[in-house]
Amino acid sequence: MFTYRQSEDVARAVGGELRDAGHKVSALRLDLNDKPQLLAALAGEIEANGGFDVVVHNAGMTADQAFFFMDDEQWSSVIDASLNSFFHINKLCLPHMLANRWGRIVVLASISGEAGNRGQANYAAAKGALIAASKSLAKELAAKGILVNVVSPGLIETDMTREIAPQHQEELRRMIPTGRFGRPEEVAKTIRFLTGDDCSYVTGAVLRVNGGLYT
Repeated sequence: MFTYRQSEDVARAVGGELRDAGHKVSALRLDLNDKPQLLAALAGEIEANGGFDVVVHNAGMTADQAFFFMDDEQWSSVIDASLNSFFHINKLCLPHMLANRWGRIVVLASISGEAGNRGQANYAAAKGALIAASKSLAKELAAKGILVNVVSPGLIETDMTREIAPQHQEELRRMIPTGRFGRPEEVAKTIRFLTGDDCSYVTGAVLRVNGGLYT
């Protein structure tokens, strides 16, 4: 199962690709900033599916603004989407993993959460807190067969980076040792390793997929 917030057409296309590849998949429209909807919808999916062995937190939103001018909604909406959803989702998903003594939780952070970024105090705070929360949860769950890790992407070819002005994109590329933005599939392959059986002795780690753009 995967969740989405906005484009039903994109969700339908992704679901179709997965089914064509032989996977059983369902898509759930979900607004992570709507706590009652989140709890009710996810509880229903857990009841229908018997629980989930793997959870990938790939949610994130931006509401960029200089800190002095940032309003309450810009702050809280970003914190809710990234950080508070991590708490609510795992509270619901953990009972199944604990009962089976096996589980994989992968959290998508960001280079902004490690180094900060102008105009992104809210986003950096949410992603930085996710790193700390994941490390803490990893220590709590390791002896129970549940591994918790973080993937921290750098600049990846997504809708977010496509909104950057072309001249600024070029400046950013010059800062990256590999000389290019990353591709989504490069992040996905890292996640795939962390969610599989080959990942058996890695927990509490932050894997940076950033082309050498270290903090």
